[in-house]
Parts: sequence; C-alpha cells; structure tokens
Amino acid sequence: MIKKLKFILLFLSLAICLCLMSNTYSRYVADTKGSIDVLFAKWQILVNSHDITNNTNSTITIVPVIEENDHIASNVMAPTSKGYFDIEIDPTNVDVSFRYAINLEMENENIPDLLITKYAILPDSYVEGASLDTTNLTGTVITNTLVFDKNTPSFKFNAFTIRIFFEWYNGDGRTMTDEEDTEIGASDETFKINTNISFEQYL
Repeated sequence: MIKKLKFILLFLSLAICLCLMSNTYSRYVADTKGSIDVLFAKWQILVNSHDITNNTNSTITIVPVIEENDHIASNVMAPTSKGYFDIEIDPTNVDVSFRYAINLEMENENIPDLLITKYAILPDSYVEGASLDTTNLTGTVITNTLVFDKNTPSFKFNAFTIRIFFEWYNGDGRTMTDEEDTEIGASDETFKINTNISFEQYL
C-alpha cells in the first residue's frame, strides 16, 4: 500500500512538474502578423486628354489642321496642300521608364502623292506660328524611350505634343498625273491617316 501510495505521489509530482514546464516553455512561443505596404508604380497615360490606360484598344478622333492657301478652299485637300495634326501625350502619372511608338498609315493607297513628311516635338514655350525643329520621316514609325530619373526627388515626366506634318506633294518626282489628281477631286473620297500609338514599360 505504501509503495502504491509512493507511486501515485511520484506520478502526480511528475505530472505537475510537466505541466509547469509546459507552461514555462509556452511563454516563449509567440504568434504575430505583420503587413508590408508598398505602393505600385503609377501607370496612367493620357492621349489628347483621353485616358487610354484601362483599355486594350482606344479610338480617338484627331482633327487635322489644313494650312491656309489663297488658291484652295479652307479645310480641304488639293495638290500642294499642307497640314498637320497634334498628338498630345501626358505621362505625368507614370513612375517607370517607358517606350512609345506611333505607327502611321495612309489609308488612301490610290493617292501616293499624299505623304506624311516630318514631325516635331513642340517646345514647352512654343507659340503657334513660330518655326520648329523638325525631323524628316523616312518610315512610318515615330518612336522614343523616356527614362525615369529616380535620383531626382519628386521627378515627374512632363506632358508633350508631337506635331506630324503631311502634304499633297506636287513637285519634281511626283507619282500622280494631273488627270489622276482631277479624278480624286471629282470623287467623294476622304483623306485618312490611321495612327496607332502604343506604350510599354522599358525594362
């Protein structure tokens, strides 16, 4: 009986000791949760005041300006006519380097003398009518890469305007004859330039 009692006491002592040890060790177990808040880089681009960021494809109507000519009615094209249209790009809400590409396509294939000739990036201080530094356009794509300057505090891209010039060429080496020019003038055909503008992050 005494042995049995000793065994029970020993068992109880061992159980109490294990419980105390368990509680002691449990104080060193901790559970916590943390959160990391990091802002995503901004990516919002406006083209001619239209937000194109959330759309895979956006369609924007761009109104051209036909230069005044004393011998041609206003806002129509004829041989020797010249004009331009502006593409305004606003990347002030972009936080990454990016590349843009402007693909230009003349829809009037039967009027080969209608040409996209050159383009210019308008200076911030540009006054309408002032001379511009233009770049001749030999292909159909205007492209450039803008690099984000992370070393400049509060760096922001500036909005800018690309002016694209076109003309109905009528000088030496022209492709069309006077008769073909006349046929176009007698038709109901309109002058169309398709412009596809794409933007992608530069890595």
